[in-house]
Amino acid sequence: MKSIYNADDNKEVIERINKLTPESKAQWGKMTVDQMLSHCQAPLDFTFGNTPMKANFLMRIIGKILKKKVLGGTEFKKNSPTAPAFIRTEKYDFDQTKKELIEKIGIFSELGKKAIKTTNHPFFGELTYDEWSQMHTMHLDHHLRQFGV
Repeated sequence: MKSIYNADDNKEVIERINKLTPESKAQWGKMTVDQMLSHCQAPLDFTFGNTPMKANFLMRIIGKILKKKVLGGTEFKKNSPTAPAFIRTEKYDFDQTKKELIEKIGIFSELGKKAIKTTNHPFFGELTYDEWSQMHTMHLDHHLRQFGV
């Protein structure tokens, strides 16, 4: 599996992001392309320690049960649920939001595992650095496929 820490893997993700245009349409889901670019930054910001989040007790129990199933797959299912803090409904500047996402992905290439400031996922619980890489890689791939790139 590809790794968020690998510069070549990130280059491929960034090339896919650069194929997006303000007119790119989702093949499923409700987000516009600018909302998706903003949404994809949210989990990265969380792992950088910029967005504290907590799940309630019941959600943490469900998350621990689902963790193995989610991480055992190779991709997220279409229309998978998202954390309320990650939902985007506003309009965002396409070019600026795209630039910010690319810069944040680059941080993983530069810092590697040191980019991650928290290993405790609010839904799945404690994750290893490799599990974080898998989650971020699968999440970015999911949304880039959503927009056909």
